Amino acid sequence: MKILVTGAGSLLMGAIASDLVRRGDDVVSLQRHTPTFDGSAHARHVLADIRDDEAVAQAARGCDAIIHGAARVGVLGNWSEFESVNVAGSKNVVDAAKMHNVSRLVYVSTPSVVHSGYSIVGDVARLAVTGRKHSFYAESKAIAERMVLMARNDYLAVVATRPHLVWGPGDKQLVGRVVERASRGRLTIAGTGDALVDSTYIDNAVSAHIGAIDALHVGAACDGQAYVIANGEPRTVNELMRSICGAAGVAFEPRYIALALAVRMGWVIERVWPKVRATEPPITQFVAQQLGTAHWFDPRPAREHLGWGPGVSLDEGFARLAQWYALQ
Repeated sequence: MKILVTGAGSLLMGAIASDLVRRGDDVVSLQRHTPTFDGSAHARHVLADIRDDEAVAQAARGCDAIIHGAARVGVLGNWSEFESVNVAGSKNVVDAAKMHNVSRLVYVSTPSVVHSGYSIVGDVARLAVTGRKHSFYAESKAIAERMVLMARNDYLAVVATRPHLVWGPGDKQLVGRVVERASRGRLTIAGTGDALVDSTYIDNAVSAHIGAIDALHVGAACDGQAYVIANGEPRTVNELMRSICGAAGVAFEPRYIALALAVRMGWVIERVWPKVRATEPPITQFVAQQLGTAHWFDPRPAREHLGWGPGVSLDEGFARLAQWYALQ
């Protein structure tokens, strides 16, 4: 197949593009910066912004499938910045797919589209929730997911994936932040740290998206559906962070803040931080709620409909992470 991968500058999307190339697919990778994987006879890199409709349309020309993962993440920025990338950018991808008769579209979403501050325990991928004002990222991704899933037609099959807390060697989001803060004695956990959460080792997240492309076609069980992608091994926040710190060789000595207090602090920090700093704030309402409440999901729908299962356990993943840190 010839597959367009957007956002290939990120850890997950770059790894997906790289694996597709290794198995012999022709890949067009679209991202704003030079991708992390090497080119080959089977790869063509396009440096462009997902908001550039003409560039997206050109990149999609001749493609059989698209895996769309380009997104604005984090908490810094205003609504128009998140909307222009995550919503309008996704519309550009849909329009390009229809313009060039692309038959398969995998939209890389996030479990955040259904997280509204309450525990999620063993649930399936429910309809994305819109109308939240305290998380521009989650809101824009929810709007985009709904839009993309509604784009399916008699020729275009669409599926949304929601990879949950993807981590592994080289991860600068979950692993990088936990290790950096722990090494400075500034690791803080909202609540008791006993909330159960799902996470996903990077190799499993990659294989899930390739499985989604392979399973997807008009009339398939997954067409028009959303799936949470995770290892299916919920661990407490304490266990997850302790394992990350152990792999990196740093002490796990967190400070605990009552969840209600952490949420209030997040509300204040969200409003003050952008005025004085250009970096990500230490905590927000959304982050506090995610760290302090359970969120793990039923893994069976993805395994049944995508024909996929995780090949690397969390314990094996932590062992691989430790080996990676040992070589740094």
